Formats: sequence, structure tokens, C-alpha cells
Amino acid sequence: MTAPKPFTMLTMLITGASRGLGLEMTRQFAADGGWRVHACCRVPGKAGDLKGLAAESGGLITVHDLDVTDTPAIGRLAAELKGQPIDLLVNNAGIYDSRQPALQDVDETSWMDVLRTNTIAPLKMAAAFLPHVAASRRKIIASISSGLGSIQDNTSGGYYSYRTSKAALNMVMKGLSVELAGRGIVCVALSPGWVRTDMGGASAPLSPRQSVTGLRKVIEGLTPADSGAFIGHDGSRLAW
Repeated sequence: MTAPKPFTMLTMLITGASRGLGLEMTRQFAADGGWRVHACCRVPGKAGDLKGLAAESGGLITVHDLDVTDTPAIGRLAAELKGQPIDLLVNNAGIYDSRQPALQDVDETSWMDVLRTNTIAPLKMAAAFLPHVAASRRKIIASISSGLGSIQDNTSGGYYSYRTSKAALNMVMKGLSVELAGRGIVCVALSPGWVRTDMGGASAPLSPRQSVTGLRKVIEGLTPADSGAFIGHDGSRLAW
């Protein structure tokens, strides 16, 4: 990886970093040479690819054990990183009910599990790491949403748990953008597109590399005027 730039280093904290988009985002930001990455995942002991990246990064990647549905654990990590500015907080961890049950068979317990991970956890992360983000230079909170969370673009129905979790996440980010505007913090919901990951499946048109390359470009260009927006990996504004 590129040698660090000690006087211009920025810091990112990302959840769900052990695979898919999270792993690729960790890879690309660390390879840039201007970023340090706090990469969080539920079971670091099973995250071989992430641990390999960290070992090769020359200290640019630090792996943390974090289940985002464990609010006390979020608080403990925030305390551990107290005093460290975080320029970019990326709420990437997410789950998806692949069973897609019929309308009459939607399970409330599974639905709540999706909401806890995809909607509630990003708000808890933002609250816990607000001092870290506010103390940084870039001051960005970005949550990975989905086009399936667009109410206007829903023409096929179904996917109730995932769609509602991402639509609600979009509202969380909009609310944060209003509440944190006075502190200069930019809050956005980002759609990575349909990506070939465990969640997106093999038929998806985008590779993780292509999606994250686009997302990085979007993130690097963010200004306060973008706060509260729902933005695609290609920079397009998406319908709520």
C-alpha cells in the first residue's frame, strides 16, 4: 500500500468491514495513503481477508470487534477512541432477509432484526461518535442505503423488511443533517447500486471495486450543500 502522508492523514471508521462493500471500501481508502481506517466487524477472528489487509497496511488499518446492534459495545468503542477525530463515519453494516416471504408470512422478529441493524444502529453510531466527527476536518457521516429504500421508485413491491429499513435510514440521515447542520457536519445516505456481493448476488452488474470507486468520488466531493441528500454511487440524486 502507499506510504502514509503524516501531515495530511484523515481518519475513517467503517462498520461491516469484513466483506463486500465494507472490505473494498477499507481497501481503497487505506491504499490511498492519506487515510487511516478503523475497520469494524462482528467476528474479527473469522475475518481473514480483513485481517490480511490490516497486516499489509503498515498500521493504516486497525480492526475492531463490533456488533452494531450492541449499543453498549458501540459506547465502549467510542470511549476507546476518545479524543481521536474521525473525518468520515461510514455506517455500512447491513442485513437482508433473503427468504422474501409472502405477504401473509412476513415474520415480525426477522423484520425487527433488520431494522435494528440497518436503521437503529446507524443512529446509535452517529450519536456515540458525534464528538469524534465534530472534532475532525471533514466532518462526514455517511450511511449506506439502497435504491430499494426509495418510496417513489418502488414499482415492484415486496422486500418489506429491507425496503422499510432503508427508507427509515434515509429519514434518519435527513434528520441528522438538520440537527447537526450547526456543527458543520455533512450527513448523507448513499446508494452503492446493485453490486455483486453476498447480498446483491452474482447477477448484479457492478463489482465492489466499481461501486466503491464511485462512492469514494462522491464522498470526496461532498460539501455542506449536500447534507441531507440521497446520492447514488454515480453522483446522481435519488428520489426519496
